[in-house]
Amino acid sequence: MKAAMTERYGPPEVVAIREVDVPAPIEDRVLVRVRAASVNRADLDGLGPRPGFARLFVGLRRPRDPSIGVDMAGVVEAVGPGATRFKVGDAVFGDMFGTGQGAFAEYVCVREEKLQPIPAGMSFEVAATIPHSAILALQGLRLRDERVVKPGDRVLIDGASGNVGPFAVQIAKSMGAEVTGVCRTSKVDFVRSLGADHVLDYTAVDYTKTGERYDWIVDTDSHHSIFSVGRALRPGGVYLTLGGTSFPIFASLLLAPLVSRLSHKRLGLLIWWAPFKAEDVATLMELYAAGVLQPSIDRRYPLAEVADALRYVHDGLSRGKVVITI
Repeated sequence: MKAAMTERYGPPEVVAIREVDVPAPIEDRVLVRVRAASVNRADLDGLGPRPGFARLFVGLRRPRDPSIGVDMAGVVEAVGPGATRFKVGDAVFGDMFGTGQGAFAEYVCVREEKLQPIPAGMSFEVAATIPHSAILALQGLRLRDERVVKPGDRVLIDGASGNVGPFAVQIAKSMGAEVTGVCRTSKVDFVRSLGADHVLDYTAVDYTKTGERYDWIVDTDSHHSIFSVGRALRPGGVYLTLGGTSFPIFASLLLAPLVSRLSHKRLGLLIWWAPFKAEDVATLMELYAAGVLQPSIDRRYPLAEVADALRYVHDGLSRGKVVITI
């Protein structure tokens, strides 16, 4: 089978298509013929790696796992003897993060617990956009103690036009929030089309310096200091970052707890992220069925052009999701 692989760290161009053996499903594993996958910031972070200290966990000099891609949707091709949830022909989707299987491939073979059935009427392409980004968006609007955004809350989504942001804007609106999206100039109209009440162009406005205060801030990629974002929060407000480079991540892990204690605000990294949590998948499917959540697909690329797809996202050009058709 064909699969996207990388033998070294570097830019998207280090990814190449290789011929590898089709894995055989054993125990409770399921072999899925992939029909569609989608690009996430996590895929690019793995190529960096980003943050830099991630090398301690994923390989110092080169990636321990050469496969790439986390979001996928496809059809069950075969099941292991211990698999009971799915049968051949079922349409499924899932998040391959941490499974050792890359979604940018003709087949994946994973434990059945990593998969969920695709609802009737949902296309493979749409299903492939959801597992990683939409789950992050939903969990970024909820604290570990189950506190969530309330109707009337002022919510800001920094990075509203990328992979996670469009989902976060729509989900926050469904919760009754007044939503402000932050993006670059060329994407202002796109973010407004998602339902954002206000849109800030970060090339012209720094939201931490406007004097506006928010009840909840979701930062898809940290670029501001903990102290700056703290000043943009109302008393009791929440700031959650989903990722970034080494310094912002360390600040979110080490400084944020202290700042939170002193300011009576909640600031930090989304460390309780639960990939493809079944209950959250069910919530997203309900929002989709109600027409509240509409994944935005910007472009489609064939598997052979996966490096071009990664480059398009890397350069910040995508409006929503980029899909790999297989």
